[in-house]
Amino acid sequence: RKAPGPYPLPDDDWQERGACRGANPALFFAPDNENNQQRRFRETAAKAVCAHCPVRTVCRAYAEQTGELYGIWGGTTERERMQSNGRHHSTAAAGVRK
Repeated sequence: RKAPGPYPLPDDDWQERGACRGANPALFFAPDNENNQQRRFRETAAKAVCAHCPVRTVCRAYAEQTGELYGIWGGTTERERMQSNGRHHSTAAAGVRK
């Protein structure tokens, strides 16, 4: 039986097929005290990995459907997922820095 939409079944090994497999996880998750320039650089590098990933669509759907709050998933940032889902959030919650 298939799950609705691109969300994977629990026994699906989509994460094993990800282009990020073997990459440094720090590329996909923000460290403490990251400044804007560092964040932009890290996110651009992570999205470059995702750009050629065979499971990018499934990965993004997983993050959106499970409400993943942290990291780059399927080539999207936390802020991008919140915006695409139409969630209303405060500046602080969105991680916007002045």
